[in-house]
Amino acid sequence: MTASSRLLPAPLSVTEWDGEFVVTPRTRIVGVEGTEGVAAWLRTTLEASTGFVLGSAIVADPDDGDAADAGRSDAARSIRLSLDPATAAEGYRLSVTEAGARIAGGDAAGVFAGAQALLQLLPAEVYRRSRVDGVRWAAPCCEVRDAPRFAWRGVLLDVARHFLPKHEVLRFVDLMAMHRLNVLHLHLTDDQGWRIQIRRYPKLTQVSSWRRESQVGYGPDAPGDGRPHGGFYTQDDLREIVAYAGLRGITVVPEVESPGHVQAAIAAYPELGVGGRPLDVGTRWGIIPNVLNLEESTVEFFTNVLDEVVDIFPSPFIGVGGDECVKDQWRADPRTQERMRELGVTSEEGLQSWFISRLDDHLTRRGRRLFGWDEILEGGLAPGATVASWRGETGAIAAARAGHDVVLCPDHTTYLNYRQSERPDEPIPLVVPITVKDVYRFDPVPTELSGPERAHVLGGQANLWTEYMDSPRTLDYFAFPRLCALAEALWSSAPKDYDAFAERLRLHLERLDAVGVEYRHEDGPFPWQTRPGIPGRIDTREQRAAVVAALVANI
Repeated sequence: MTASSRLLPAPLSVTEWDGEFVVTPRTRIVGVEGTEGVAAWLRTTLEASTGFVLGSAIVADPDDGDAADAGRSDAARSIRLSLDPATAAEGYRLSVTEAGARIAGGDAAGVFAGAQALLQLLPAEVYRRSRVDGVRWAAPCCEVRDAPRFAWRGVLLDVARHFLPKHEVLRFVDLMAMHRLNVLHLHLTDDQGWRIQIRRYPKLTQVSSWRRESQVGYGPDAPGDGRPHGGFYTQDDLREIVAYAGLRGITVVPEVESPGHVQAAIAAYPELGVGGRPLDVGTRWGIIPNVLNLEESTVEFFTNVLDEVVDIFPSPFIGVGGDECVKDQWRADPRTQERMRELGVTSEEGLQSWFISRLDDHLTRRGRRLFGWDEILEGGLAPGATVASWRGETGAIAAARAGHDVVLCPDHTTYLNYRQSERPDEPIPLVVPITVKDVYRFDPVPTELSGPERAHVLGGQANLWTEYMDSPRTLDYFAFPRLCALAEALWSSAPKDYDAFAERLRLHLERLDAVGVEYRHEDGPFPWQTRPGIPGRIDTREQRAAVVAALVANI
């Protein structure tokens, strides 16, 4: 089996030659200052599956010890980690010879990516978390040169609709790192739950983090399950997630929704809503009409929330939402109309733009960049804002032409909560099918953009909205292997070749098996992955067409 057939995402180049490097109990891991975290992670990973106790050292010069190694047996050769300023950020060069393996990265993230490539050259059992006997831990000799095509290779993880315990978030971070994905867009608040501790406003977790039940199935007549659901992350939990992800080259971008998708916040603090009427935390899916009022006190509330968010998350980008804000309450509310006159705003779209601009100004003063959905284009784009374009490419094109950075996540290609085939046994047969091949073909650069405009495309991401993903195993089923295809689409600069990717994916699935990912198999879901009898299940083509029509109408 060749080295190139083992690597996913596909690298820039692979040069192969005869021979192999074998990891043995005498193998050492030698790094330089700046690679300590990667060295410790690699040692822990190799020791778990091999059962070896590996030597390690941090040295001043990556060549230190080469002379000593030259006089030792092959079994004692080293894995060496170093930094190379001439290599691109997140890029790496991996050289594997019978004498050992050397990884030189443009930064620590590049060294980590190179270490992940080295693991892929070893047998799939290297991903198991306890000793595997009878395996020869050999990697083929080769040189791999690689660097990512896009700087933003992300996944949105919606923990607001269904709370994901911290250890499962950390597990998902590991799966992202395995695939060279580097942005975790953490959707922390919505109508159905508030998941981040804000010390200044304790009711956001005392009240807003729990709902009395959850909708089961589709449509206005779908019943509730009668079971309370909730949870939240303490600030220390989130700092742990940030640090854990950072070691793996992943930036966590937090998102606190506004001025729509805020019913959970209003449930705790009714004075935030239009008219101040009491509400419960949302229990229904879909677009909910309850929105914020835009009094100065409400702006202050959310800037205070963002201050605590900024203190937790070092990400340059802070998400504020801005999507699907139904403006009917603003149109019907006399006080909101009076507020618009006070501000000199002539439309409800302009009112949302005013609110987003206030958040943008505040984040800019804190040295951060506002990140929002493409609806923030309506009524005028907030200066300095970065746009996540989900309603096709139109928002991305408009934003890039106006000089704003964009991240592409069009729903028809990257919404991994959508069903994966036309089969009747898909567990959640939602909207249009998105296959592995569809995701693989995703290119985040709209063809309509010119060269200078294309520079504003930071990259792309997949979105995992969890209305119908109420467990980690369900999340696995919808994420994988489609997320493998997204990783290659965003990382690799090699010409697209789906057949070659599919061959490498078949081998890669052995790694997912070793990790314990309950991915969707090529021939459909297993019996435990189906959900027969869900009320409101979309079983006919007519029902599916109605759901698509409703989605389009909402857009």
